[in-house]
Amino acid sequence: MMTNLFSIFDPSTTIFSFSFNWLSTLLFTIFIPQTFWVISNRWNWLYTQILFSLHKEFKNLMKTSNIFLGNTLIFISLFTLLLFNNFLGLFPYIFTSSSHLVFSLTLSLPLWLTFMLFGWLKHNNHMFTHLIPQGTPAILMPFMVCIETISNIIRPFTLAIRLTANMIAGHLLMTLLGNTGPSLSLIMLNLLIVSQIFLILLESAVSLIQAYVFAILSTLYSTETN
Repeated sequence: MMTNLFSIFDPSTTIFSFSFNWLSTLLFTIFIPQTFWVISNRWNWLYTQILFSLHKEFKNLMKTSNIFLGNTLIFISLFTLLLFNNFLGLFPYIFTSSSHLVFSLTLSLPLWLTFMLFGWLKHNNHMFTHLIPQGTPAILMPFMVCIETISNIIRPFTLAIRLTANMIAGHLLMTLLGNTGPSLSLIMLNLLIVSQIFLILLESAVSLIQAYVFAILSTLYSTETN
């Protein structure tokens, strides 16, 4: 039962031994407004407003007076990629790439490694100050260094696992409820349909929230290296 249940996440569609399902990661490019060859419309305006709102928020967090201008574009692009992949995965027959650790770790691990290398090479004194919080008693300093080091090392894994676990949980719940449909009475079937509709609305909100959390935490981790 568990093997069949988790098989919904398997990239089983293959062409010439290539996992064809992973191409769904690029589906979001179809929905991005084609500003240069399509007349501006409400969708284009909405997308632009979202980008500017994210830019302002990331700019305030990153204190762009101390870093290169345009760095917010990295995290805006990351948010857009995750948002569309999370949301499109709710549609039938579309592979949810964000429910796999190989996808989320590919995003979080290089970002974290880049931040760490930049911080320790360019601002090593600043990075050492993060190992001991201000006001820590001298007797607790060795323990605080160990704790802060471990919490820093597990950051990319917590980012990846948080995203993957939330995507898997929602899909598994919808699958479990959907499999009980044939054995239910008419009244219970109507309740099941209503509950599935609410669950899809919840998962749509989770898709947005998880993309935002991933991008905002990556932004906060980058600020600690400056």
